[in-house]
Amino acid sequence: MNDDAFWALIDELSRRPGDRDERLEWLRTELLRRPAAESVEFQVRLERATERADTRAMWTAANRIEGGHCSDDGLHYFTLWLVGQGRKVYESVLADPDALADVPEVRALVGRHVDDWCDHDWPEWEELDYVAQDAWDELTGQEGDDGEEFLDAVEEAEDAAEAAGEWEEDEESREPRPEGSAMPRLTALFPLAASGS
Repeated sequence: MNDDAFWALIDELSRRPGDRDERLEWLRTELLRRPAAESVEFQVRLERATERADTRAMWTAANRIEGGHCSDDGLHYFTLWLVGQGRKVYESVLADPDALADVPEVRALVGRHVDDWCDHDWPEWEELDYVAQDAWDELTGQEGDDGEEFLDAVEEAEDAAEAAGEWEEDEESREPRPEGSAMPRLTALFPLAASGS
């Protein structure tokens, strides 16, 4: 599975009808139709995408939207949710986190206190992190090993991709944004005093 195949699955996932659980079941079924190695490759690319989005600017944006309640784990779940929005949204927001102001699921939260959000309202999608392992476990009969073999396979695939020069470290994305590089649209939509505790 290359990057284009990964994003083709994610883009279809983002367009599927139904709630998040129904869409994850569709993705799981798609992965079950493929060789087990593709579940590993999917997870490698998912982790790479979330790592690229794990920046100070993204945490600032997520924390703004979530009313000051974004923890370290919350940022990871937020980046999973961002990937699940599809390639176009992901790349747009990666280039400028203030572009989150254009995402319909984010706009639907404007003016609502976080205490009034349902679980599915939160821009977080932890369960997306487990679907490839679930498919791999079923395909390989490894359900009882607490995911250790899957994680080992993912680590081996990541090492092989790095050794082959498939990916280079994105030093640029990890740099803090300069002072004054505010997110004016998100700040206008989510004033912390109004959305926070």
